[in-house]
Amino acid sequence: MHQQNDKFTVEYARKLDQEDPLASYRQEFYTRANQIYFDGNSLGLLSKRAEDTLLTMLHSWRDYGIDGWLEGEHPWFYLSENLGKQLAPLVGGSPEEVIITGSTTSNLHQLVASFFNPNTSKNKILADQLSFPSDIYALQSQLTLRGYDPATHLVKVVSRDGHTLEEVDIIAEMREDIALIILPSILYRSGQILDMKRLTEEAHKRNILIGFDLCHSVGSIPHELSEWGVDFAFWCNYKHLNGGPGSVGGLYVNKRHFGKAPGLAGWFSSRKDRQFDMEHQLTPASDAGAYQMGTPHVLSVAPLIGSLSMFHEIGIEQIRKKSLKLTGYMLELISHELKDEQFIIRNPLADEKRGGHIFLEHQEAARICKALKANNIIPDFRSPNGIRLAPVAIYNTFEEVWKVVQVLKTIMIEEQYKKFENKRGVIA
Repeated sequence: MHQQNDKFTVEYARKLDQEDPLASYRQEFYTRANQIYFDGNSLGLLSKRAEDTLLTMLHSWRDYGIDGWLEGEHPWFYLSENLGKQLAPLVGGSPEEVIITGSTTSNLHQLVASFFNPNTSKNKILADQLSFPSDIYALQSQLTLRGYDPATHLVKVVSRDGHTLEEVDIIAEMREDIALIILPSILYRSGQILDMKRLTEEAHKRNILIGFDLCHSVGSIPHELSEWGVDFAFWCNYKHLNGGPGSVGGLYVNKRHFGKAPGLAGWFSSRKDRQFDMEHQLTPASDAGAYQMGTPHVLSVAPLIGSLSMFHEIGIEQIRKKSLKLTGYMLELISHELKDEQFIIRNPLADEKRGGHIFLEHQEAARICKALKANNIIPDFRSPNGIRLAPVAIYNTFEEVWKVVQVLKTIMIEEQYKKFENKRGVIA
């Protein structure tokens, strides 16, 4: 009994930190004194390496001018392809299957424009009712552009509990009229991981292409997109990969689709050796580079160079191992310390189903989030009553997890949240 109670002490948390093989990486990041940052699943913190590579790229502009496209430490002309090679291991793709380009939504538009090929019998897109809204907006737009009514041609899998999805329900909706499936790898609210391998196999049995939004999984969990046979994927790089606000996104296209012309072409869709021929007939790149459109945002992608170097040193398996320990520890503390405070844990509890953040529901969630911020803890509110807490493996500590739960307990016992309006801010 004594040993069990030890788990809920700060000394136990500190012991976990002493045993943490990733502890030294915290020093790589800019953290504020007396602040606990648990919002890395919305925007990761700045690392010193990311700052250095941003400055290096800025100085290449200063030192080379237009010659920076082919000179300097990181020539701009090949930057998207080179970073794609570096990121490929994190998604389980080969180097030529990954490109750093665009944003989550622009990449989704590109991929749907390229791979949604409706005919009289297969002309619907399958998504789900829990997807991040931007994905749904993009799918509605693409259907409208093709002359279809999204009300009838965008099919959304219904959640049984309003928080998670059952794979059997998704598979049941893979009907003969579905031409394309777009799903999240991890649900942005509940943190549920979908079985991408199983869903891909089932989609392909029915001659349906399938793609995944990896925004909440890239840099957080391992993937094997090529091994699983996933057709394509897209993501942002500013969450767990710490690429900075508005950082350039990424996409993956399975090599079996190479040679397919991009649905939305631009001059960076070109084969590199033909791009400056300036012909009005596009010669697409023979790999994922074909799905680029415009000139890369060099300064916005630069921080990712430094950030990715840490992921290569550590390895995604190690990151996932610590992430699970952090969220597992937090769930234990919440169940023990907050059992009387009417919080509902909406995460799947099984390790293989839980992503990198904790999702709590409480009827006073907006006020509680404001009280947490007043206590120098940065959470993430999700309307109408959700609190997301993301202890990030590469820079958060077990002691921080312990402190957050203790502060949350104090906020509830002392009713500190009542000082605030139960309404979200402009940005939540």
